[in-house]
Parts: sequence; C-alpha cells; structure tokens
Amino acid sequence: MQCAPRCGHARVANGGSDIVGGSVKRVVASGALCCVVALGLAGAPAAPAGAEAGTDAARRILHDGFDQGSFAQEGGLFYKNNPEQRAGRVIFGNAVPYHGIGILTLIAMPSCLPQSVECSERAEVWERPEVLAPYDSTVWYGFALRLNDPLPQDDRRYVIAQWKREIIPGAAGDYSPFLALRLYRGRLGITVETDRIRSYPIGGDARPGGCLPGEALVLDRPDTRQTRALVATEGGTTRENYPSYFNACAPGIQVTAHADLPSAQKGWIDFVIRSQPGPNGDGHIEVIADGIRIVTVQGHIGHSGPGLDDNQYFKMGPYRAPASLPWSISYGDFRRGPRCSDVIRLGQCPPDVSKAIGKPALSTSSDAKKGEEP
Repeated sequence: MQCAPRCGHARVANGGSDIVGGSVKRVVASGALCCVVALGLAGAPAAPAGAEAGTDAARRILHDGFDQGSFAQEGGLFYKNNPEQRAGRVIFGNAVPYHGIGILTLIAMPSCLPQSVECSERAEVWERPEVLAPYDSTVWYGFALRLNDPLPQDDRRYVIAQWKREIIPGAAGDYSPFLALRLYRGRLGITVETDRIRSYPIGGDARPGGCLPGEALVLDRPDTRQTRALVATEGGTTRENYPSYFNACAPGIQVTAHADLPSAQKGWIDFVIRSQPGPNGDGHIEVIADGIRIVTVQGHIGHSGPGLDDNQYFKMGPYRAPASLPWSISYGDFRRGPRCSDVIRLGQCPPDVSKAIGKPALSTSSDAKKGEEP
C-alpha cells in the first residue's frame, strides 16, 4: 500500500467510491497520514481466519476494530458491490469511540435520478456469506456508531443497521428487515417485522384507549402481508414527532421497555443486540445501549414461507430513500458471538428469559405484493 505524504485530513477523490474493474477506491484517513487503496468487490471475499469448513457459523466469534486500513479477515465483513452501493463512500480512519482506535465511515450519496421509481441510496457493509448464521440461531452483535452532521431531520426512510433473512434469488415477495435501527426526523427508533399477525386498531372496539400492557404498537401492512412494530424510541419522542401510522396493537409481539434510546445527537453510542428471529412466536430481541438495557421483545419476529433461505444476515451503513445531501455514519468496534458475554463492553448482560408466544400468523408473506424495502 502506497501512502501519500502527511496531509492532516483525508480528501476523498472522485467521490471516494470509483468502481474500476470490480474494485472501489477507498480512502484510509487519519490525522497524520492518508492512503488510497483498492478494495476488491467483484465477489465475496475469502473466508476469514478460523472459518474452516464444518464450523458452526453461529458459534463463531468475529471482531473488526477497523484499525487495519481495510476490513479484518477475522471480522467477517465486506462492502458489497452492487449498483445501489457504487456511489457510496467508504472511509477508514482513527478515532476513539469506546474501544480501539479505528473507525469506519460510510456515506450514502445522492445518486437516484428524479424520475427513478423505488430507487434507494446506500453505503452498507455486509456479513460475508461464509459466516452467516442459521435463521433459527441466537446471535449477539455489538458495534459503536456516531451519526455525523448534518443529521437528517425529514421523514424519509433512513435505516442505520438491519437484520434480515436470506431470500432465494427470483423469489416472490418483498421482505423488510425483521429488526432495524432507524432514524425519523432526527430521532432514533427500533422496529421489528414479522409475517402479518392479528392486530387491533387503537380507538376501535377492542382497544378503545390504546394497547394493553406488553402489546406492541404496530403498523398493519396488508399490501405486503407483514406487521411492523415500533419497539423503542429515544427520549422525548411523541406521536407528533414520530410516525403516527403506528396505530394498532399486536398481542403476538410482547414488548418490555426498560429505558429510552439515547439521543441521535449524543455522539458515540455503543449497541449490544441479541438477534433471535422466530416467526412462529419464539423470537427474542434484546437491545442494550451504552450499557443500559433498552428493550426486550418476544413473540412473532421475522418471516417464514416459500422463497426464503436458511440464514439470517446483518448489514450496517446508511440506507435511505433519495435525498439531496450526503448522509454519513461512523462505526467502530464491530463484534459478534453466540453469547452476550462475547460482545458486551459496558453494563451487564440480561438474563435469558426466552419464551414462545403461540399466536398463529394470519399468513406468510411469500405472496406479498411488491412494496418498498426495507
């Protein structure tokens, strides 16, 4: 790797994301040196160290501190090469979030044409195919993030990190992430999604005054045959400054709120998240932020049905509907493991209180009409 002279701050040439022969030019930034290197993206990268055949992927412990000027082999991450990502910027730099000295800054750039339909702009880092865990596995994730200025304040779709189920190429349906960290009007929120389950409109005969204790506040999405639940928001959030279209209650998704999410304007936030989808009612999500337990979600989480594959996968980075300004997020200290103790940095791990909530889904989303994703 050839390094430029000392330059103080990195300058991203040609938008920082030129595709040349299946590679993207990426800037490695620090206060002392800046280096431009090429990152091959034509296909999935080689397996990380310790990923030998036959190893149970769900039990692998992964970590990337983003301090090597590229993705660590032991981290299991890569920047995926597809048309929607080619305008994105990928910048490695130095900082001190909570642990380590490396950061990864991902920037979604304006790239959709005005007449484009269902176009999205993104700069996401994905898990490599060979480290993906089975869909019915429990996997714990940890990462630090910082939402950089300017912080979007509008009501477009903004996704910061998401967990999904693999879908077989060509399969019908449009599946949203079963777990997503989102931004709406400058405020953080977390949603879970599942095949459409029974819900009761607020103000109707069954729920005239609101949801019963523990019931999830949801959006019924009959066009995609899915139900989306808003399970956590940052402090000070009201129906006036967060989507009011979450207007029904779903007993099949049980939510135990412990604390509010920190402010999106806080700076660095360290997240620890348990991913355990369970479309039949045995799902279990835990969210911890800066060592504080935020929410426990149990019940129907995720999707089942024809066209869906065997694994879950995680990706992080800005994903949005078209917008006129760049959107930048920095990430640090990515880790993954089968236990909370593999990834926790601050605070304590919650007890395992998994239970199934046996409310049958109304349908699967295998015959969903085309809708927007995620």
